[in-house]
Amino acid sequence: MSTTDPGRAVEDYVKAIYRLERESGCGEAAIGALAELLAVTPGSASAMVKRLDEQGLVDHRPYRGVSLTPAGERIALTVIRRHRLIESFLAEELGMPWDEVHREAEVIEHVVSDVVIERMAAKLGDPTHDPHGDPIPSRELQLNERPTTTLWDAPDGATLELARVSDADPQMLRYLAECGIGPGTPITILAHDPFEGPVQVRVKRRRHAIGRALARAMELGAPEERR
Repeated sequence: MSTTDPGRAVEDYVKAIYRLERESGCGEAAIGALAELLAVTPGSASAMVKRLDEQGLVDHRPYRGVSLTPAGERIALTVIRRHRLIESFLAEELGMPWDEVHREAEVIEHVVSDVVIERMAAKLGDPTHDPHGDPIPSRELQLNERPTTTLWDAPDGATLELARVSDADPQMLRYLAECGIGPGTPITILAHDPFEGPVQVRVKRRRHAIGRALARAMELGAPEERR
């Protein structure tokens, strides 16, 4: 992260806080978790959070955590919309594999104009989900999250579709592609092996053993019409 580009720094931080707020379950992001996610020192994270607080983008409660204000959340959703539309454009129009688009979008999202983003959206037919199944905020920055459960927590015997998968590990994405598994793929949970063993699933008449880390990164939901 460049210290000479305050616009990019602000965008990176509010996007990270938005993610951690939802992962925490309490609507706040811990400074330590924020520093780890952005690969900076806790001192650097604290200094930046103080700056964001002064700008009215976050509420920071010392020894508790940080949360976005409405202004901060608007910036976060704007960046998320850019990121996910760029991923979709790279995959659909340029044919890039889904394990590569996240890294490229992380760079492009900070330099592309809103005019170009909206032309991308129009070219793609205003998609509602990115290549990993993550919902794309609308032009009005509304984000419709569907109820999901991780594969790790899904009950045996259920047949659900892959709603979304974390894009954090390209190797996981490549493995899923090799198995023919992507957003919208029906997955039947056959059994959870004992002692935190893999989850046995059936996909397109083939059986697969999905390890714990990947099973926790895969979110399943009821079938949904997607564009």
